[in-house]
Amino acid sequence: MSRALVLNASYEALCVVSSRRALVLVLNDRAELVHSSGSNFHAERAVFPEPSVIRLVNYVRVPFPSRIALSRRAIFARDGHRCQYCGAAAENIDHVVPRSRGGSHSWDNVVASCKACNARKEDRLLSESNFVLKSKPQAPRGRAWLIAIGSTRPDWLEYLDEVRSA
Repeated sequence: MSRALVLNASYEALCVVSSRRALVLVLNDRAELVHSSGSNFHAERAVFPEPSVIRLVNYVRVPFPSRIALSRRAIFARDGHRCQYCGAAAENIDHVVPRSRGGSHSWDNVVASCKACNARKEDRLLSESNFVLKSKPQAPRGRAWLIAIGSTRPDWLEYLDEVRSA
């Protein structure tokens, strides 16, 4: 089933719902269609464009910032699927301060790495291995990260820009 990105009235990414649910929100005047997927829903006497991006008519206040769970997929998304040591395609995750040396399994200690760099670094600290991080690891912020971890459609990217600039 196709999915649709739901934007707040302020164009902030909120969540992803099924295209059918998005169409119901549009038909009930709770949201407006921003982008269509190019496909259609067919009823007995009507044809409706399948929503890809919708915007809520009324602003929804999000009470608490969402905490993004630490996962392999999320680390690769944060680091752009690139090794944080050499810039090659990432295949592994690496603890900057190895767990055997007291490092934690947290956002600020885990980076994406290629197999070669991960094998060369082993269980050494950065100062002992002469490796330099391309960027300082940190926890991602914003609701758009929850959406970007899954597969995204090309017409969603302009609304998820905060992910790429973080």
